[in-house]
Amino acid sequence: MSRYVFKLPDLGEGTVSAEVVSWHVKPGETVAEEQVLVEVMTEKAAVEVPSPVSGTVISTRGEPGEVVAVGSELIVIETGDGSGPQAREEPAGEPARAPGAGARPGACALAEPAPAQGRVMTSPANRRRAHEAGIDLTQVQGSGPQGRILRQDLEAHIAGDARGTRRPSRAEAGDAEPQREEIKVIGVRRLIAQRMSQSKRDIPHFSYVEEVDVTELEALRRHLNSRLARGEPALTYLPFLVVALVHVLREFPQCNAHYDAERGVIIRHRAVHVGVATQTSEGLKVPVVRDAQHRSLWEIAAEMRRVTEAARVNKATREELGGSTITLTSLGRLGGIVSTPIINAPEVAIIGVNRALERPVVYQGAVSVRRMMNLSSSFDHRFVDGYDAAAMIQALKERLEHPATIFMSEPRER
Repeated sequence: MSRYVFKLPDLGEGTVSAEVVSWHVKPGETVAEEQVLVEVMTEKAAVEVPSPVSGTVISTRGEPGEVVAVGSELIVIETGDGSGPQAREEPAGEPARAPGAGARPGACALAEPAPAQGRVMTSPANRRRAHEAGIDLTQVQGSGPQGRILRQDLEAHIAGDARGTRRPSRAEAGDAEPQREEIKVIGVRRLIAQRMSQSKRDIPHFSYVEEVDVTELEALRRHLNSRLARGEPALTYLPFLVVALVHVLREFPQCNAHYDAERGVIIRHRAVHVGVATQTSEGLKVPVVRDAQHRSLWEIAAEMRRVTEAARVNKATREELGGSTITLTSLGRLGGIVSTPIINAPEVAIIGVNRALERPVVYQGAVSVRRMMNLSSSFDHRFVDGYDAAAMIQALKERLEHPATIFMSEPRER
């Protein structure tokens, strides 16, 4: 028998430490090579770290929420007869690198390898949810392939329906039922909280709200959707907004920019990489539609669906979750009347889309029912003047209210 000391591997891109999000194994358990041991969070993404060897877990280091340095002891595994390369120990003082396929840092959350016998198949988000709810996943019946536990299976078990063991009610539990719940802020949620706080603390936000008549845009949207083949996803307002934004940013390049605080430099971008704020089970993520200036309406819509879905199911790569130059955020039907979106640093502008509703307005001298929608925007007031911010939103409003102009370039000067 031999003990294999596995250290936190170098996860790339200058990473010097990572936060432990959740352990997938515990001392005494048998693990297989390439089985996921632990999920960690770097400053860039969540990473599932696989086992380099097969054996029995002797000990683990690092509680969820604890930050571990690269090269630090992470887990000790007792292997078989000690022969072969899998039985070696990592040399002391030398940062470890993940063997074989490695720790796979390029993905926000990756597909799990085939599980060892007795291992529950489910996603990291479901494991975290089960841990927070005090649920033993071995008691949950999965409806996915090979018995994989899906999100709805876990929620059904928690709710106590026929597919799971019903949790006792508060009345049944008596005074033993806790009257409050403490949830440690770790992983993606901690990273989001940290970045939001920093953005709000460091950036003097200037907010501007404008009302937009989207009656004609809605007619165009409905017409284009009516021509789609059965089963094809319908267009929302967001792809139209992106196409219009591409034109408008040519007039207001100061809004398609990053602020490099370390160098004290504003970087204006010619390419328009649009971040799309997306709600996921792990919190708000911002996947990116790159080079929107080179894409058609349909291409933008398709790419937006692809990257947002990848973010929701934890399959988005680091590249797909970074590099936006301006961000759109929308709560859809929950969009309300007005919002005050927080800028996605290091960007200097964000545009929020509120709910579109039909209501009576004065139109061409008479009261008429029109479809109205508010755009709620925020700008970094250090680098975008109030006048320019208002002028940009007015230019965007004009394009959206006359949707033919969304697809027209500006006339050349004579």
